[in-house]
Amino acid sequence: MGLAFEIGPLKFVLAPYSGGLPELVYNPYSWTKMANILLLDSPVGSSFSFARDPKGYDVGDYSSSSQVQIFLNKWFTDHPQFLSNPFYIGGDSYAGKVIPLIAQGISEGIDMGQQPTINLKGYMVGNPITDPKFDENYKVPSAHGFGIISDEIYETAVKNCKGDYVNHVSEMCVEVLHTINNVRFIPRKRKSHF
Repeated sequence: MGLAFEIGPLKFVLAPYSGGLPELVYNPYSWTKMANILLLDSPVGSSFSFARDPKGYDVGDYSSSSQVQIFLNKWFTDHPQFLSNPFYIGGDSYAGKVIPLIAQGISEGIDMGQQPTINLKGYMVGNPITDPKFDENYKVPSAHGFGIISDEIYETAVKNCKGDYVNHVSEMCVEVLHTINNVRFIPRKRKSHF
């Protein structure tokens, strides 16, 4: 997704399907103008990646983070000219769980003298998933904090849901969450930046 819809040098032209291949155009806002970027589909089976053997779809958080570390070690071994560059690892959404594991593994490898030594400077996550219950329970206070829902709706949610917006504890909780979802997800006409 990042390659073709976000930070990559090319982007898809968003148009109704006409039976042919999608058209690509140059992305004038690509991050590749400022940095060397290595984009990786992970875990196996996500985006355009696949495995020929079903055993390749070992996609747990620890196994997929280990696979990325193995890939990076092999990539830097084959491309040592990039070892001196500052290295940041990043991802979004579910990567909020995996990117810290990868960064920790690289850091531990550095401490143990593992070769090649990756010049890890940090990691970044965008809109990360951390813990499903925490993430879901924070949506209501977040919507209130951003002014998306009123004080009245928020206070009704707090009173009727008792801080648990995942396991609906009462019919009143279900009703106020329905109201909040209707407010949060009102379709708006937006000018696409694609």
